[in-house]
Amino acid sequence: MAIEVRIPTILRTYTDGEKAVSGDGASLSALIDDLEASHPGIKDRLIDNGDLRRFVNVYINDEDVRFIGGLEAELTDGDQVVVLPAVAGG
Repeated sequence: MAIEVRIPTILRTYTDGEKAVSGDGASLSALIDDLEASHPGIKDRLIDNGDLRRFVNVYINDEDVRFIGGLEAELTDGDQVVVLPAVAGG
């Protein structure tokens, strides 16, 4: 199963500068574990105390994962996952 994961600039140090990487997993949690195996350190930037970090937004096919199951959100072949850090400013 191939899932495209779009990586924000701030996390590209973990993906050797790649804007997008491929991963596998039947759920978001499994996908993050798969990404960690290929890109060590990225999981700690996404997960805190067993849940998504508060200021990290993740979308599966343009749907916010917080509304479709969080880390247990299901994935299928061809899905696109987008990781976006929350931006604050004024």
